[in-house]
Amino acid sequence: MTTAGPRRWRRALISLVALAGLLALLLAGPLSVMASGTVDLSTPWYAARQDRTGQAPDPALERQAVVQVYGARAMRWRGAFAIHPWIAVKREGAAAYTTYQVIGWRAMRGGQALVTTEGAEPDRHWYGAPPQLLVEHRGPHAQALIDRIESAVQRYPWPDRYRAWPGPNSNTFVAWVARDVPGLGLDLPPTAIGKDWLGPATWVAPAPSGTGWQVSLWGLAGATLAREEGLEVQLLGLAFGVDVNDARLRLPGWGLP
Repeated sequence: MTTAGPRRWRRALISLVALAGLLALLLAGPLSVMASGTVDLSTPWYAARQDRTGQAPDPALERQAVVQVYGARAMRWRGAFAIHPWIAVKREGAAAYTTYQVIGWRAMRGGQALVTTEGAEPDRHWYGAPPQLLVEHRGPHAQALIDRIESAVQRYPWPDRYRAWPGPNSNTFVAWVARDVPGLGLDLPPTAIGKDWLGPATWVAPAPSGTGWQVSLWGLAGATLAREEGLEVQLLGLAFGVDVNDARLRLPGWGLP
């Protein structure tokens, strides 16, 4: 009886220390990204770069069909944690690209979060952040993918909803399309926060790459095992693991340069 109280206090203290250590581990990556200067914390959105990077082939020169998926760090401090992705398609012989993405501030202003842009320049900076090409297909395979991508976009279940964390958000949308079109072969980085939000009543689904499976509880806790993603554990929307296929670690904050 005399030792029950101290034991409870010790267990509580150990639990608090373990929780603090876990949070420190999860936040170490994003905090180091901010400290490294990778994320621009000062430039106003209206003054940030939005010029092209030259990663999208010129439609006047590339007559084949093209499918590309880009990701760029989100604006300001959010970029230390997450990316914003979008899908770009150009049919064979088309003179311009079409992009598909979910934009949070559109929904916050009463509009539709899912945005389709005809005649887009898909390789532009995302408000100062350079886009990284996550996957690309050209030729007949890309042409076949476009039909499936457009169909998946039309069937996306949450076109009017947006929640930055844990989802549905822009990463939820791109991951949903990727699962519906496994031929896309998209391996989203661990910074694609929201990719693991599977819906209010879905806990098991294919991995976004289509090469394995994942389980997730509303994007707050889960795990993925797939050839492309490797073994990834998600906690509170942050993901870490080992990607054997690409021989690299998957760490919170360090998914994109």
